[in-house]
Amino acid sequence: MALSGEAGWNQLPDDWSFFIGHGKVFALLGDGGQPVATGATLPYPGGFAWIGMVLVAASHRRQGLGTRILQACMQEVRSKGLVPVLDATPAGETVYRPLGFEPHFDLSRWQGQGGNTGRMRPGMRLLRESDVAALVASDAVAFGAERPALLTSLLRRAPRLALATDDGSGCVLARPGRLATQLGPVIARTETQAGELLEAALDLVEGPVFIDVIDAHPELARVLKDRGFSIQRPFLRMAQNRSTPFGDPRRLFAAVGPEFG
Repeated sequence: MALSGEAGWNQLPDDWSFFIGHGKVFALLGDGGQPVATGATLPYPGGFAWIGMVLVAASHRRQGLGTRILQACMQEVRSKGLVPVLDATPAGETVYRPLGFEPHFDLSRWQGQGGNTGRMRPGMRLLRESDVAALVASDAVAFGAERPALLTSLLRRAPRLALATDDGSGCVLARPGRLATQLGPVIARTETQAGELLEAALDLVEGPVFIDVIDAHPELARVLKDRGFSIQRPFLRMAQNRSTPFGDPRRLFAAVGPEFG
């Protein structure tokens, strides 16, 4: 958490715990035994694994520690016969491209404030655990792999912000963060439905909000602009030695976040 805080990242201990419980976390330790660099892998059944949580303490940068951590993560992923996938910042892209990572699509992190109206919009309801099986199946089409443990974890961490359409064909999840509530994923049949889900969730959120939206969905960008949101930073989804995205980006409206995919 000290590394996350120093870097200005949004994680909470629950995020680290999910990686430790479902993936593998690597660390390089300083003289006092504390982590000074980290990286994590999270395997998915669709033939790929996520690489995230790559952090280096400011006092230990420019020593090649980030590269060592990244190489350990890549080796772990390849040893399982999986393709490494990640979301890169512009600075990270310059590191990953020489390692064979190819671009898939662009995302932008938007930041703003929740509406905190306390009112549920017509046509929406709270998501139930009985919805999870259908949620996992719909999410897998967009993301490229089933991830029931992650989606169930999100539902349990922020149940008040886990919404579904009345017919269950679309939903939105969220998770608490150190700096802001992170909305996503948004799972929907159409971009219009995704916008309605996003509006409904934003009505209920209190305080700062982050959401990572795929740039190919301008209708969602308009929703966020109308609510006073602005772009904080861009990301580029990349995979090593693979030019074709996993899943269907046309159905992927908002990501969970660069930590999880």
